[in-house]
Amino acid sequence: MSVGYLIEDATVLTMDSTTGASPVTRSIRVRDGEIVDISGALERLDGDTVLSGRDRLVVPGYVNAHTHSWEGLFRARLDNLPLEHWMLLSYPVLGLAPLSPDLIRLRSQLVAIESLRNGVTTLVDDVLEIPGQTEDQLAAVFEAYRDIGIRANISGHVMDRPFVDHFPFLADALEPDLRRELDALAVLGGDEYLAYARAAAERYRDYADGRLRFMLGPSAPQRCTPEMLVGIDDIAKDHDLEFHIHVLETRTQAVTAGEFYGKTMVEYLHALGVLGERVTMAHGIWVTDSDVAVLADTGTSVSHNPISNLKLGSGIAPWRKYLDSGVNLGIGTDGMSSSDTARMSEAVKAAALLHKVTGPDYRQWPTAQEVLTAGTLGGARSARLGDTVGSIEVGKRADLVFYDMNSLAFTPRNKPELHLVYSENGSSIETVMVDGRIVLQDGHLTSIDERAVLDELQARGPELRQWQDQLETLNRALLPAFDRQYTAAMNRGVAVDRYSGRGECWLN
Repeated sequence: MSVGYLIEDATVLTMDSTTGASPVTRSIRVRDGEIVDISGALERLDGDTVLSGRDRLVVPGYVNAHTHSWEGLFRARLDNLPLEHWMLLSYPVLGLAPLSPDLIRLRSQLVAIESLRNGVTTLVDDVLEIPGQTEDQLAAVFEAYRDIGIRANISGHVMDRPFVDHFPFLADALEPDLRRELDALAVLGGDEYLAYARAAAERYRDYADGRLRFMLGPSAPQRCTPEMLVGIDDIAKDHDLEFHIHVLETRTQAVTAGEFYGKTMVEYLHALGVLGERVTMAHGIWVTDSDVAVLADTGTSVSHNPISNLKLGSGIAPWRKYLDSGVNLGIGTDGMSSSDTARMSEAVKAAALLHKVTGPDYRQWPTAQEVLTAGTLGGARSARLGDTVGSIEVGKRADLVFYDMNSLAFTPRNKPELHLVYSENGSSIETVMVDGRIVLQDGHLTSIDERAVLDELQARGPELRQWQDQLETLNRALLPAFDRQYTAAMNRGVAVDRYSGRGECWLN
């Protein structure tokens, strides 16, 4: 008989269609990484390692539906910049040489450590390497996540349009010398990337027993040619992979759509035929009502990233409109530079709170059920993993998190789902299981020397800061031009106002 676990008499949030975020007392049997039985009481069998569920809340692990591990090295460097300015300094385009696979491995381990410690069992990691991703760099991410034991979709993020062409007003705002430097930057050829992506999809088809998958990461409509977008869609269909793309994160991007295409970004993507159930749109803030209807009709998911959207002043996504229209929502942290955290508990709490100020009808405010669903099953569905993880159901993989309800965050003990959304910050986590394997137990990671990773990164801190300072100085020369194009975009009218989430702030 196979070795497995029996979790006895735990308080469980199944997040399934029956009990959802309502707590129930259940026992759970796990065999070979799969949940094989759930009941009010289960008999102990040979091969069971018994885990007591007494005073424990067991939930499906969070699915971080949008993050960028690149930013693990850029935490707490930048503040009070809109997205376009911030990207210039956190993803520098001038003077950056490729990172070594060794540094990428450390960076990935850092993100995974913080994620597991916060109850995140699945990452959707949109890996953007500047100036481009090599096979060795991609392999470093897969190997790091394989060894630490987390589940992930891992992309080869791509842009195949020249940098200046990403923005509608930048070319006229640039000094001639800087324009020449930008025009000299290498641009990846579409055929080259599509061949790379097809090979990666094959190479990582069953990697780490299927726990890790390659993901298609076209950066954004305005950063990719239509031929690239259509080619990526073909690969996603051929291999049933997630197609992960940034859409309408900022007002500038809403203006860009009108300037470039004479329509919204959603309308443009729909006209290309690339929207559908495999597609996740990160952000989706500056959408029209008709855009929301298109996303619902095509089955396209949206990853909501409230902390990043707040820090960068991007706006507020129309949470209630999405849910009422039937759009699947996940929640993401975004990167550790735009939100300064990989902790999904913070993003879930922010989602629960943020939308309470977008309208006075409290019956429309997010519920604990809704934000926990988005943070688990909704994210799993957006990642093409809805049949695998995201809820506690027979036949799904055992990606589970155990919270000690004797902790400060659960005292006095009231409604577990509300404690989880509003009070818990990861400090109550006792055990984390991914694919039926315990990867964190009694506060210690079981598969990696966490202290060694942190010590190495701290030791390399001065070298990294010097490298970042040099890049930042070089790229700050572009900020005056970015200010001019930003001002031009702000002066253009757009169909929606997403600073308040509905067109006006009812508190004003």
